[in-house]
Amino acid sequence: MTLREKVGQLNQRMYGWDAYRRTPDGGYELTDALRRETDRFEGLGALYGLMRADAWSGVDHGNGPGAHDSAALAELVQRHVVERSRLGIPALFVEEVPHGHMALDGTVLPVNLAVGATWDPGLHERAAAHAAAELRARGGHVALVSALDIARDPRWGRTEECFGEDPHLAAELTEALVRGMQGTPAEYFAADKAPVVLKHFAGQGATVGGRNSAESELGWRELHEIHLPAARAGVRAGAAAVMAAYNEVDGMPCSGNRALLTELLRDEWGFEGLVMADGLAVDRLARITGDKVSAGALALNSGVDLSLWDEGFTHLAEAVERGLVSEATLDAAVGRVLRLKFRLGLFERRDAKAPAPTGGAELSKEVARAAVTLLRNDGVLPIGANVSRIAVLGPQSATTAHQSGDYTAPQRPGTGSSVLDALRRLAPPHLDIRHAPGCALTGADLSGIPAAIAEAAGSDLAVLVLGGSSARTPETDFDANGAARGAVSEMTCGEGVDLAQLRLGAAQYALLDAVVATGTPTAVVLVQGRPHVVPDTAPALLTAWYPGPWGGDAIAEVLLGLAEPAGRLSVSVPRSAAQLPVYYNHKDTEYGGYVDESAEPRYSFGHGLSYTSFEYGEPRFADRTVTVDVTNTGSRYGRSVVQVYLRRLITPTWPRTLELCAFEGVGLAPGERRTVSLPLEGLGGTVEIRVAASAEEALAAEGYSFTAPDETPL
Repeated sequence: MTLREKVGQLNQRMYGWDAYRRTPDGGYELTDALRRETDRFEGLGALYGLMRADAWSGVDHGNGPGAHDSAALAELVQRHVVERSRLGIPALFVEEVPHGHMALDGTVLPVNLAVGATWDPGLHERAAAHAAAELRARGGHVALVSALDIARDPRWGRTEECFGEDPHLAAELTEALVRGMQGTPAEYFAADKAPVVLKHFAGQGATVGGRNSAESELGWRELHEIHLPAARAGVRAGAAAVMAAYNEVDGMPCSGNRALLTELLRDEWGFEGLVMADGLAVDRLARITGDKVSAGALALNSGVDLSLWDEGFTHLAEAVERGLVSEATLDAAVGRVLRLKFRLGLFERRDAKAPAPTGGAELSKEVARAAVTLLRNDGVLPIGANVSRIAVLGPQSATTAHQSGDYTAPQRPGTGSSVLDALRRLAPPHLDIRHAPGCALTGADLSGIPAAIAEAAGSDLAVLVLGGSSARTPETDFDANGAARGAVSEMTCGEGVDLAQLRLGAAQYALLDAVVATGTPTAVVLVQGRPHVVPDTAPALLTAWYPGPWGGDAIAEVLLGLAEPAGRLSVSVPRSAAQLPVYYNHKDTEYGGYVDESAEPRYSFGHGLSYTSFEYGEPRFADRTVTVDVTNTGSRYGRSVVQVYLRRLITPTWPRTLELCAFEGVGLAPGERRTVSLPLEGLGGTVEIRVAASAEEALAAEGYSFTAPDETPL
């Protein structure tokens, strides 16, 4: 390969939607922009977002590829790339797959925060496998998936992309994600499996003030204990690639951090895969190097193999000639890019496509149902036979537009179900269902509240659906990397939409107060991308996070008692933003409380109620395994999540109050008892084991404590 050809393999400069245009006959033609890009380097290393559709790209059902023609478009582009390459090297088609393939007609799944609430790695593995099969069926190759960010400050707009606040839970779900998307580790990927790029490496969930791309004030120990276990699990599972994050660690941005990308990731962990920089992150390094040529050299020397939209990597030939980077370093990166293309079989079978999977809507609904978390219930739910009229209220009650997270493609009309639609379809015939929205998600317009009050006052039960939105609209002003520059319309969450306060729109609180004041029993449903501050005024409260287009069905089934509330919190819910941070696994220091407010979260990590009741027997410990009997003592089927926490007693460094070290969900019929055994691995020192149904219960679980003998350190 010539130096020019090598540099081309490390670049991913184009926005994929600029590579094609729709023709009058409904087909596609290639653009001059694509031709110029392939001419520049006699080929193309990778192309980002060929099938991406959203407000930023401007791609919708009128001009973009759908399920029926995406593969043909991918083949058209690939044929051009291969013909233009002297050596016939194909391009990698890199796509966003944060909660399903971000493309027209792609199955939209619940966001990661909802996945975390399921505490079910097996279910997530199945969902990830479905998303990978859809991607490959349409001609895509590589999946960009958020998995590594840990939610330490819910003010961050990308909290919805996190599995939660705990490293062990995130590690288990990341491992499941890699298994589902990539399949059994092998030299070649199956036709329905996709190499995954795990985002973001590392520490991006700990940015100061919850502000996107801000600095992370992390020590090396905090980084290792909280923010690296998920990445370590993904690497052990065989992840093909990781994405270097925007934030800095110890003063050095991740894309220029050799200690992180090479010394730790490659030398210590033995990672042999690809490192991709986040969008335009390499060019940001010019702030410390002085120019983009040296910025590209710094990133390559640090361990980045593939850039995204940067100018810096286009000048790598000049960097080699100036002695800023060696050609051997360049060759190593090119080799990793080419190896991934060989593992995908692109050289041998470019036309091979996986069959399109089916059942996406049902799978999305299954995940949404498993994520619905009942936080409070004073006998209001499930809806009983004595209820004859329900008022379905709130800005989230009759729309699917705000049920999905950021990075969601436009949906065809009629896709999914709102809470109102689902209740009307699933409720018994005798149930009279009334509706009034009451207010909008944002703003202080109270003009719709009187109608909502009237419906609530005349009903036996009010279902009040509140929350936020990550929906992007054409009016949104975007940065060059696709992040929103600010909130418009009803947008309250997602990339670039960080909050100083964790409050809902002002009118939503007025609506809540007014409905509760009618005296009608009220169940509040939250559809949201982060935990919001909601007062304990209604007798029932549940959160569904962003459950996806079919989330209305999942919520309605739980409200009606057709399904059990199976979710458990993967993040602590604060009483106010002034309390932050409130994550459960803080250092075991006797913090002073506040004189004006409790220092404890409103709802703790792991919390979630059921429509039945469970009893845990006395835990037993032997051979590094905790065993406990779980009994359903209620009258309904239900699922409990057995959570094992440890407290480090003798340790060379200051310990955390609690650390989750194992968990398992168990579904039981009324009266059924089951013995659950949970092996404990990778732990050292003298510790105390506590078995409970939440972190809050674990703190009080004195009777369930064990201390490993000194001669048998756990």
